[in-house]
Amino acid sequence: MRRLAAVDHSTYLEALREQSDLFATTLAGVPADRPVPTCPGWTVGDLHRHLTEVHAFWAQVVGAGLDGGDVPEPDRPRDGVPADVAAGSRAALLVALAGRDPAQECWSWAPDGHSVGWVARRQAHEALIHRVDAELAAGLPVTAPPAELAADGVDELLTVLIDGVPGDGELTLDGTTLRLSCTDAAGSWVLALGSFAGTDDDGEPYTVDVAPLLTQDDGGQDDAVVSGPAWDLDRWLWGRGPLDALTVEGDGALAARLRAMVVASTQ
Repeated sequence: MRRLAAVDHSTYLEALREQSDLFATTLAGVPADRPVPTCPGWTVGDLHRHLTEVHAFWAQVVGAGLDGGDVPEPDRPRDGVPADVAAGSRAALLVALAGRDPAQECWSWAPDGHSVGWVARRQAHEALIHRVDAELAAGLPVTAPPAELAADGVDELLTVLIDGVPGDGELTLDGTTLRLSCTDAAGSWVLALGSFAGTDDDGEPYTVDVAPLLTQDDGGQDDAVVSGPAWDLDRWLWGRGPLDALTVEGDGALAARLRAMVVASTQ
């Protein structure tokens, strides 16, 4: 069950431009060896290099039509990423995305993500979340995006990284549901929690927690409800904001369980 205001391709491109430019401006002059508190083990130099490489990677996937495995490994300068290299990667990605129909097919690691529009959406939110990392590393206040973009960020994380099951196996739902709800924008999602048992590529069995999204609200009482402003929800899910900024009703352990799934899916 999803209720969400539509965000169009041009809005994603503008968000990508704004957020990646703010990322670069924020980190200008910040020592490369400063730790990034929301990315354990990373320095500012690592963060800057990561987003630059992500931009360059998807610019080649979209712009040159490459499969992900065919994109050459980038040079990794030991002294940090030069500003002109980072700016060039941002510009190349924006040019590639702006010059193509969002419905055009391209490579993606996500089963449902093989389109230019999917890449634009994913990269807009990638830049948004790493801009938060940059501000926190620089010791600056975190600035909020429009509520509609933040709500879309919640939806993007849930549908791309959480919904579904990781291959062939057995899904077992445990009968509990968790609702996430925005209080300042259109956005409401209900997840059915459970576990999935499968076998990895080496033939080893595994079991993981899963939370498929319900396509329809059954109208029943949920075991837990997490609600609040869209930006607080988005930051909490990504581990960039506290749960206590939100209202939690019911079984709070289910919220912690969902956060653990996000961590497992984004490492």
